[in-house]
Amino acid sequence: MEKRFKEKYLAGEIEFEEIDSYSQEWGFSDTTDTLREYLGLNAEEEDAWVSVGDVALKELLNQQLRS
Repeated sequence: MEKRFKEKYLAGEIEFEEIDSYSQEWGFSDTTDTLREYLGLNAEEEDAWVSVGDVALKELLNQQLRS
């Protein structure tokens, strides 16, 4: 199975801004995954992204890079 956005981002394979492309791909796909599942996010990350925005999600993911 192909890596999800989060996995690729944390591995340094893509830039954070690729989230827009992944979201668009999801919108045009026939997957039964939710957007959160498609991106590989957990509930806390999805919540931050939806309620605060890209900056909050990026901060949460970047904290995982430093851990």
